[in-house]
Amino acid sequence: MKTEQELHSDLPVPPGEYLKEVIDELGMTKDELARRMGRPAPKLSAIFKGTKAITPDTAMQLEKVVGVPAHIWLGLESEYRLALARQAEEKQIAEETKLLTPFCYSELAKLGFVKKLSNRRDKVRELQRFFGVASLESVLDVPRYQPAFRIGKGGATSTKPRAVASWLRMGELIAQKIPCKPFDRAKLESSLDEIRAMTIMRPEEFQEKLTKLLAECGVALVIVPHFPGTKAHGATFWIGRDKAVLMLTIRGRWADIFWFSLFHELGHILLHNRRQTFIEDGNTPSDLEEQEKEADAFAADQLIPPADYERFVKHGDFYPNSIARFASKLGIDAGIVVGRLQHDGLLPPNWGNKLRTRYTLVAPKEKSNDYRHE
Repeated sequence: MKTEQELHSDLPVPPGEYLKEVIDELGMTKDELARRMGRPAPKLSAIFKGTKAITPDTAMQLEKVVGVPAHIWLGLESEYRLALARQAEEKQIAEETKLLTPFCYSELAKLGFVKKLSNRRDKVRELQRFFGVASLESVLDVPRYQPAFRIGKGGATSTKPRAVASWLRMGELIAQKIPCKPFDRAKLESSLDEIRAMTIMRPEEFQEKLTKLLAECGVALVIVPHFPGTKAHGATFWIGRDKAVLMLTIRGRWADIFWFSLFHELGHILLHNRRQTFIEDGNTPSDLEEQEKEADAFAADQLIPPADYERFVKHGDFYPNSIARFASKLGIDAGIVVGRLQHDGLLPPNWGNKLRTRYTLVAPKEKSNDYRHE
């Protein structure tokens, strides 16, 4: 008779096969086994085939009838079911290899969020660990990532919802590692003028300062690269009750758009539901249009006080020197005024762009930080 150590196998072998060997050695038929156990023969037949599991009661009966301890039968049953589950998982993983590109595996690997692997099935497992899901098909069912697959104006959906989900998860993992004090609404509101004053600084002057200031208010500022096809340039969500996450992209961003996006997201944090994930990608769903308008108005008014803007527009002098003087009086970057005038149709597109600048901001470094989900 086989020992306990010899009974384990990675192959899905039903315990019934071992049971058949045992009763053969005992010179016992299946019908006799059924009578000795007081069980109907058809039910035992299902155990022999592996279509019915060996329960603790059945294992104890087998221990009495054939002399093999109950824990052996239960162990064999557990190994068999686990082997079947692994087979099913391998099939599922093979099917999910088609999702590696939609979930931007290459981009995530370059940034160090997942391992650089060659085997496609190993990549699927790594991506599952990155998201913390049993199946990649479940990602868009997670509330945090559901807004990535939303309906916008005209019935359009986000261009690449799985890429947006990867982008959001990347921001979530970074934010988890940013130490923040509990969210403090009053402190954040009182810090808005200080943040606004940073618009005249260079990125190397304000980025660390801005990050620390927001962390003191309970907001994790996450500045990350743009993912191809996502169109997302900002997002806001919460981790628990005490930490807000403010995500911004950095690729090819105008300085005035950066600051407007920052204040827009701050508007969401201060004005709107904590349970809602807001993604700024030009694809606003109809049920969020009002909230997006409120965040836009918040950003516009925080950067350029309404009364000051109204007086400047009424004067009608939009020459570069006048714009620069107006911006200097307000203590903001001149490009912000140009961007506002262009948006409001008071300046033609691209007019005054010499007063606008582009930022080069620091993204997460592949070798200096390990954001892989364990």
